[in-house]
Amino acid sequence: MEIAQKVVDSHPTKESTVLEGSYNFSLVLGGPTFQLLRKALLSGKNLELLHRRVLFIALFTWAPLLLFTVLGSGSSAGRISFFHDIEVHARFLVALPVLIAAELLAHSRLRSAVCAFVDRRIVLPEDLSRFHDAINSAVRLRNSIWLELALLVLVYTVGLWVWSGRIVLDISTWYGMAGGRWELTPAGYWYVFVSIPVFQFILLRWYMRIFIWFRFLWQVSRMNLNLFPTHPDRCTGLAFLGKSAYAFGPVLFAQGVLLAGIVATRVLYMGENLLSFKVQALGFVVFFVAAFLAPLLMFSPKMAASRRKGWAEYGLLAQRYVEKFDNKWVRNGTGEELLGTSDIQSLADLANSYDILREIRTVPIPFGLQEIAVLSAAAAAPIIPLLLTIFSPEELLTRIIKMAF
Repeated sequence: MEIAQKVVDSHPTKESTVLEGSYNFSLVLGGPTFQLLRKALLSGKNLELLHRRVLFIALFTWAPLLLFTVLGSGSSAGRISFFHDIEVHARFLVALPVLIAAELLAHSRLRSAVCAFVDRRIVLPEDLSRFHDAINSAVRLRNSIWLELALLVLVYTVGLWVWSGRIVLDISTWYGMAGGRWELTPAGYWYVFVSIPVFQFILLRWYMRIFIWFRFLWQVSRMNLNLFPTHPDRCTGLAFLGKSAYAFGPVLFAQGVLLAGIVATRVLYMGENLLSFKVQALGFVVFFVAAFLAPLLMFSPKMAASRRKGWAEYGLLAQRYVEKFDNKWVRNGTGEELLGTSDIQSLADLANSYDILREIRTVPIPFGLQEIAVLSAAAAAPIIPLLLTIFSPEELLTRIIKMAF
């Protein structure tokens, strides 16, 4: 990449302009919130000062809940006190910092994926202008003030409406009194109108970024891509797209933390059975892994077309070669020494190329079991510790080892 960057700096052509744009591409380095964090000295231009952002968000969302609860003697109110509300601590002390830290991984991995389209000449020179336009379109959406304002409005309308169902309580808790929709404690007002909206806004902002990313990929998939059916990755050269999905692994982990917090509260303090949540947990993992990988199927038609073209072209090449090989060494004979001839190696190399064509996945997709397993593990990891409520540590470890091997 460094060599290519030097070429960009020394030869300002159309291709170098696109290369420079792809090297500077980022889903997270921009937008009103990013600029606000920079002005508040909570972020550098390349996402530095992560510790400041994490500390600030904890002080802003979680610390006031602790302060108001202690001052109001609400820590012991109700069936579940503030200190025993696992869902709240999981949401603001684990999931929220993970969502903030995830920006670093998304920045590096997705930028590398964008660069790969040009570095590997998957996007042909005649489509570089369209590729550049797709990058600019994604950046404009990322920087849109109106889009982030819409998310904020959504949080304080739909988001608040969703949470209003939880405000009507049968018992008093640290954040509300029983019997009234808006009978909130001081901690409850901060919880409902500040902490929850902040979390929802950051989560929705991630969904917006994911939408922008898949919209960009959809635009690229409409181009005349330079794919090779005999590429060693068995994905016609697009396997890097499946690996790019790892950028969203922390987002899946944060979602898993939310589910684990809800389930833990019900199991530990409401007496519900952990196994009664197995369908929800499985459905959660399947849904979110599919949501992050299924959009990559947009490249399947191009991969399938490349595979069909490869079968036709390499089939013709193989036919011509074996015919000449047969005439030279089997039917007519040349008098040459067969031992050590390069013709045998060439025949073997041709067979290897044909094997690659055969090994391309029956369903042409740019991801495989490894990507599915990694994302599934990221989503399910926060739920695994809950198994300690029904299994001993030794039994749980034994079961995990048996599943792995």
